[in-house]
Amino acid sequence: MSYSVGQVAGFAGVTVRTLHHYDGIGLLAPSGRSHAGHRRYSDADLDRLQQILFYRALGFPLEEVAVLLDDPDADPRAHLRRQHDLLTARIETLRRMAAAVEHAMEARTMGINLTPEEKFEVFGDFDPDEHTEEVRQRWGDTDAYRQSRERTASYTKEDWQRIQDEADELTRRFVALMEAGEPADSGAAMDTAEDHRLGIARNHYDCGHEMHACLGEMYVGDERFTRNIDRAKPGLAAYMRDAIVANAARHSA
Repeated sequence: MSYSVGQVAGFAGVTVRTLHHYDGIGLLAPSGRSHAGHRRYSDADLDRLQQILFYRALGFPLEEVAVLLDDPDADPRAHLRRQHDLLTARIETLRRMAAAVEHAMEARTMGINLTPEEKFEVFGDFDPDEHTEEVRQRWGDTDAYRQSRERTASYTKEDWQRIQDEADELTRRFVALMEAGEPADSGAAMDTAEDHRLGIARNHYDCGHEMHACLGEMYVGDERFTRNIDRAKPGLAAYMRDAIVANAARHSA
């Protein structure tokens, strides 16, 4: 089987111009030509294109992609191992970004006292200031909002790094409980939920169990929270909500 440049563009979701460019720089030369001189791509060419697009999606420049694919010592398994390692690293980066999103929205992180360089060091690609206006509109007239602003205004990079590390550790604890089959209303899960509440109270604003339960409901009621939390493990947002609600009921009882 062979395919025209238009067919390949459709398969891969790229433009014909992109394929012409890849051909021009020697990154993806079609294996054949039609009688009229038009490009014809083989299944092997499509495999190479898939590899190219994978590395491009991870941010590799075309020059590095060419070096990787043309390495005479690399076999298909080597590429798969490399891709697995790269994806694992990307997943970890996304997980940390997701935790930063959750933390920033939940904690009403306004007026963070960090330089741009320090923000990147702590939060990565996520900029918590982007949510400033939404947070102000939704919670600007609450005591929690004002209290959080007062506390966080003086926080240093080290403070924010500590808070981020605490959030990461709580996420790991919740995930471990899920994977161990612990019910959300088990003692261990409720204890982790209580540590989550105490972290908010310690670092941001007074967070009683009723308010904490409302936050838990927001984790599943706002699809942005759900999507970001569930990046660590599918179903984590609902599990956290259930543990938080169970913990609130335990203390009210």
